[in-house]
Amino acid sequence: MTAPVSPLLSSLAAYPFVRLEEAKREAAARGVELIDFGVGEPREPTPQLVRDALAAALGDTSRYPLAQGLPELRKAIADWAGRRFGVALDPETEIIPTLGSKEAIFGLAQAVLGGRRLVAVPDPGYPVYERGALFAGGEVVAVPLLEANGFLPDLDAFDAWDRLAVFWVNYPNNPTAAVAPLAFYERLAQLARRHGFLLASDEAYSELWFESPPPSALQLPELTNVLVFNTLSKRSSMTGYRSGFAAGDPQLIAALRAFRPTVGTAPQEFVQRASIAAWGDEAHVEQTRARYRRKREVVGGALERRGLRIAGSAATMYLWVAVPGSETSESFAARLLEHGVVVAPGAYLGAAGEGYVRFALVPSLEECERAAAILEEVS
Repeated sequence: MTAPVSPLLSSLAAYPFVRLEEAKREAAARGVELIDFGVGEPREPTPQLVRDALAAALGDTSRYPLAQGLPELRKAIADWAGRRFGVALDPETEIIPTLGSKEAIFGLAQAVLGGRRLVAVPDPGYPVYERGALFAGGEVVAVPLLEANGFLPDLDAFDAWDRLAVFWVNYPNNPTAAVAPLAFYERLAQLARRHGFLLASDEAYSELWFESPPPSALQLPELTNVLVFNTLSKRSSMTGYRSGFAAGDPQLIAALRAFRPTVGTAPQEFVQRASIAAWGDEAHVEQTRARYRRKREVVGGALERRGLRIAGSAATMYLWVAVPGSETSESFAARLLEHGVVVAPGAYLGAAGEGYVRFALVPSLEECERAAAILEEVS
């Protein structure tokens, strides 16, 4: 008799980027030299002040980190939110550090699903919203993000408010690079209070913008039924550090404080000390934005000269590019792969992503320039 495995785990399709990795391996085996815009993992150097703070915090001994995080880190996050968004968060009751944002996003449904089990997730979008809900026994409804609506969910078309437990939003958006106005958050928060669901806002890309700083759900006049997730992974190129936070409704933060010791996913204390340094410095963030802006100009310019339409590029590290002609997102991505340019098919990120591919501007500027030359020649 074989060992038991969760039927859900067995039934899930391969994580989309596992399929992408397989395609890359096959192309490399054929001798194709790859420039990888496929996965949105920053490759920018982690700032020296962060590395110095981490090294200074390494002691002879270590201890299990507390789930609520260091008070100094909570204060650093509150201070950053005050400078960035003009809000006054209480470090004791409205903020909890997390191990990046992925684990916090995945685990949220386990902490909040009760009588209601329905979770609304953006389509296209980050697969972890859906998977976290499913592993918590939830039911998932995909909410399309359509270009005709500015890649915002059509709130008038949604009709399951009274069955809803969580409504996930992600702006600046992965993969469409769209930004949501504050009025959008205001309306959704009003619906959340009226119908009794949680508005969960993933703001991992809030600091990667090219036109004007995007707003945050933290700027709402009332945070009842609102939770915001953010991370240093993109802002400070600290993906491997796994450091972020959840902030918002004190009742929900209290629930996370009660839940998180069980799963043991607080950042290590030396990472928290490094995070304090990161949240306290904006110079490195401005430099990071400048590097992404230059890469956006190089790759985006080549795409436009080639006659390809960029549907979204206002923020994030992504270009959301319309597929030409009658091609599918996967066939177009496969064609680019044969020329050595790796992109993510929009369909990998959800049914509403068909018709687009995503360029993650993570290669070096030199690689982006080489890719630009290739893109202008691809027929």
